[in-house]
Amino acid sequence: MLTDLLSNLDINELVEATYETFYMTLMSLIGTVIFGILLGLLLYLTSREGIWKNKFLNMITAIIVNVFRAIPFIILILLLFPFTDFLIGTIRGPNAALPALIIGSAPFYARLVEIALKEVDKGVIEAAKAMGAKTRTIIFRVLLPESMPALVSGITVTAIALIGYTAMAGVIGAGGLGDYAYFFGFQRRDVDIVFVCTVIIVIIVFIFQFIGDFISNKLDKR
Repeated sequence: MLTDLLSNLDINELVEATYETFYMTLMSLIGTVIFGILLGLLLYLTSREGIWKNKFLNMITAIIVNVFRAIPFIILILLLFPFTDFLIGTIRGPNAALPALIIGSAPFYARLVEIALKEVDKGVIEAAKAMGAKTRTIIFRVLLPESMPALVSGITVTAIALIGYTAMAGVIGAGGLGDYAYFFGFQRRDVDIVFVCTVIIVIIVFIFQFIGDFISNKLDKR
């Protein structure tokens, strides 16, 4: 009976779609973390209480972050088509989705990074300054290590958002479970394909959440 219920499902295509979803999520997550931390540090360090206090630079960075956070992801993909085509050479497939995924998620994670850095005890930072620590030392020996549990929690939240973004990207041919569910399931009215893809996406979300919570709890020394 289960076989009849899933009669429209192609296991090979499902496995490939699942792999593409994992690929897009992990690759874009790496880029998001790199650019997100850089933007988050810039927001924090140039703020009123930051080491590099710079109102103009902070305002410009905040505007860039807020603008890209405000654009709905599906619209961002369309806006980035020329850039994606120039960079990747195509606007279809998992690789073509990466620029939009990173650009769409990095500003979101940057704000989480900024919040995490603001939670670091200012007394620890002042103590490091009093000992003559350079900015680089404060960043890599104080700010990032002290905020690591919150940063990992932010990565978890961002990863789960990225999984949803990959599903949306699939609707315009980026591949993955979103692509498979829409073109092979929804458009052909094969509900079983849509259902299975949904279940797998939920499982992937739970996997990322579990790993993120585990790492965050291990790092949290409180």
